[in-house]
Amino acid sequence: MELTLLGTGTPEGLPRPGCPCAACAVSVGLRPRAATALLVDGALLLDLTPGAVLAGARAGHSLAGVRQVLLTHPHDGPAVELPPGLPAAGRVPDGRELAVISGHRVRAVPMDAPGTGYEVTGPDGRRLLYLPPGGAPAGVADRSGQDPYDMVLADVLGRPEALARLRAGGAVGPATDVIAVHLDHDTPPGAELARRCAAAGARAVPDGTTLRVGEYLAVPDLPRRTLVLGGARSGKSVEAERRLESFPEVVYVATGGTRDGDPEWAQRVGLHRERRPGTWRTVETCELAPLLAQDGPPLLIDCLALWLTDAMDRAGAWDDAVWAGGGQRRLAERTAELVAAVRATHRQVVLVSNEVGSGVVPATASGRRFRDELGRLNAAVAGECEHVLLVVAGLVGVLKE
Repeated sequence: MELTLLGTGTPEGLPRPGCPCAACAVSVGLRPRAATALLVDGALLLDLTPGAVLAGARAGHSLAGVRQVLLTHPHDGPAVELPPGLPAAGRVPDGRELAVISGHRVRAVPMDAPGTGYEVTGPDGRRLLYLPPGGAPAGVADRSGQDPYDMVLADVLGRPEALARLRAGGAVGPATDVIAVHLDHDTPPGAELARRCAAAGARAVPDGTTLRVGEYLAVPDLPRRTLVLGGARSGKSVEAERRLESFPEVVYVATGGTRDGDPEWAQRVGLHRERRPGTWRTVETCELAPLLAQDGPPLLIDCLALWLTDAMDRAGAWDDAVWAGGGQRRLAERTAELVAAVRATHRQVVLVSNEVGSGVVPATASGRRFRDELGRLNAAVAGECEHVLLVVAGLVGVLKE
């Protein structure tokens, strides 16, 4: 089964008309994206894009052989006309299946938002799933005895939980080719777009790209260990969460604990919890080595600076005399245990930590001690991670990949 993407953007397209944002400003040259539309084997057209005939011609395809036009969502963006000679556009009722004269079978998949998803089975038996913009499957269907889809095209960046649901139900497996479509101006094109897609195990392609469903491709390599560094309010926690938001089960490890009588801290914790997907489980602990040694879903550890605070408390490292009398050795043993656990873990793990050393030198000996130890801990953990990121002002720089 061959698939050509006549467009890969949202219904409004990219750049959006009249939008002055930075993402739209740089969406020039090869980066503009028309509204997403899929041409399957030259016979089935899913959704419409402006200038569909010309878009097909640019990709080397004619629409003369199209036997069925199906829509996934209300076209409330710019008016899109049906090219002359094509059959009237329609929609398959949820749960119903349509047999196309070309030999394709199309089943409508219910969504949790207005719109319809389509499961397409080609004459060769290959299967793809196409979801509408802003849509996710309504619940996780029982797929016992069914193989994962060969290809999934979805709003990966706008609705990452859709991909999480598909993974949870076995619809997306390690070999599924996940293509990000309905791309908007929320994510700058280029390297940042590729990085965010890769974090979800997906990829983005330009308008006009032709793909073969079921063709072997090396799927994006998801690093087992990622360290996300950044200063206060840099966006490092948001970036860490973004790297796992398309996975169905995640254990969020909060090392900050609770602080009785501190309403401001409780508000911070509450905002973090509200931002995380409801399927994530939270564990409040500083005992990280046992978690890293266990098998299980991905871990998000936030953050190492608070873990070090706890470790220094236990070692008595804030007191100069205790530090000199064995506190330094006890802290070194505990940090070495953590670094060894990061090295040996078989779980996917994303760790968050504060980058230090670029600001004012702390006024106290204990403050300087904490800064130095956190810098050493960050360096040691970074040495064991395949991927290290630095977040500054919400922008992500790759330090190691």
